[in-house]
Amino acid sequence: MIGLVMAGGKGIRMNLDDEKLLLQYKKPVILHVIDSLKNLNCFSKILATTSSNSPKTKKLLQENNVETFDTPGIGYVEDLNLTLKTINDLVLVSSGDLPLLDKAIIQKIVTHYNSQHIWTSILVTNKFLTTIGIESDYSVNFDNQKCHYTGISIINSEKITSLENLEENFVIINDKRIAFNLNTKQDYDLLSTT
Repeated sequence: MIGLVMAGGKGIRMNLDDEKLLLQYKKPVILHVIDSLKNLNCFSKILATTSSNSPKTKKLLQENNVETFDTPGIGYVEDLNLTLKTINDLVLVSSGDLPLLDKAIIQKIVTHYNSQHIWTSILVTNKFLTTIGIESDYSVNFDNQKCHYTGISIINSEKITSLENLEENFVIINDKRIAFNLNTKQDYDLLSTT
């Protein structure tokens, strides 16, 4: 299994002078994600997508011996799809902006892998997000409730013949370690209280 970290976004909603993934939470946020994948010791490789939107993040990753893959930086989905075309393996995809991610929650997510499914996205419920004071723009109705994407998926890229009309499966895991991603300055302010 390959651990793939999406680290090429602009982070425009944060309205920062610097790159979002370099925000400090004991260490740069991107390194929390990378280290949580490394600490699990189940990945044959850890790869991070970068783009011209994230040159300092790419430099930091390379200084920490993380292999990077350059994408155009058009958008999360476009960059992910481009990267998946170059991988022929089982992939755990994570957003680079999950500062509370740790080894234990990744291990729990990996147990939800089902070889019958090509693409499984991890969701949290809207009700859960509300209880921890976070909002998200990326929702889907699943299991008769409004849910939100966490930015984490398990994808068997070996079985992908086309990215068109790919059936997406869902698993709900209400856990703040995967629900808490940094999209706004308010999210970052809230992080300092955790």
